[in-house]
Amino acid sequence: MFAEIDWTRRWYDAVRPAFDSLAPAASFIDRFNANAARLGLQNHRGQPIRFVPQADLPPDTAYEEFIGATGCVPTRENLHDFFNGLVWQTFPLIKRELNALQAAQIASAGIKQSRGPARDAATIFDENAALLVVRDGDAGRTLVEDLRAHRWHATLFARRAMFGTDAQVWLFGHALMEKLVAPRKAITAHTRVLFAPDAWFGLAWEDRRAWIDMQVAGQLCADGLSTAAFTPLPVLGVPGWWAQQDEAFYLDETVFRPKRPAKNQI
Repeated sequence: MFAEIDWTRRWYDAVRPAFDSLAPAASFIDRFNANAARLGLQNHRGQPIRFVPQADLPPDTAYEEFIGATGCVPTRENLHDFFNGLVWQTFPLIKRELNALQAAQIASAGIKQSRGPARDAATIFDENAALLVVRDGDAGRTLVEDLRAHRWHATLFARRAMFGTDAQVWLFGHALMEKLVAPRKAITAHTRVLFAPDAWFGLAWEDRRAWIDMQVAGQLCADGLSTAAFTPLPVLGVPGWWAQQDEAFYLDETVFRPKRPAKNQI
């Protein structure tokens, strides 16, 4: 199953160190638990994070509720849950805050047919988010404005030189990573933007990762989450992440869609 993953792909840069740090063991659950113990992972109640078989999830208990109450993460032997475990080991503070938000929503509103806006946003974040870190300044803010306006050519082609030096994309969503095992041009991330100081871009990888984890977790704790925080980004359009990125690549409106006019403008 894991032979399908091409670890040379740039979109796996965020979780590759967690994968590389896994010790040999009979199952990836055992390997995850060794890393969880080494890293001191905890849920929002201070309970140690442990990865357990899916069968340990009691009937009629929500997945997020179970993690929040026990620290146990039900895990199946598949790519979806494999990437989820790697994200727990890469961005543990963000994962903790997302779980705390979802557990609190379940405690207050129960399990309903509709998740509600807060749980919907948390689920989208958990499953399909990318984190775009942009150097704070006029050029970075213009790039983000163009991205939010779906000016794809201006963002991803004309300013492609900014990516790497002044803008970096870190994938977070584990379902997104699973989809990218078989990459397709249409795969699109829900992207959250962070503006970083100049010094961030000179930090070692581990320090950049830790900064992202603390910044986003702090924002979620202070402000909560809504779907308004996201903007779409076709992942294969990130400069340097795909081979066929000529100018025509970004003119495909089935993927790089123009922004819809606001309702009051129709």
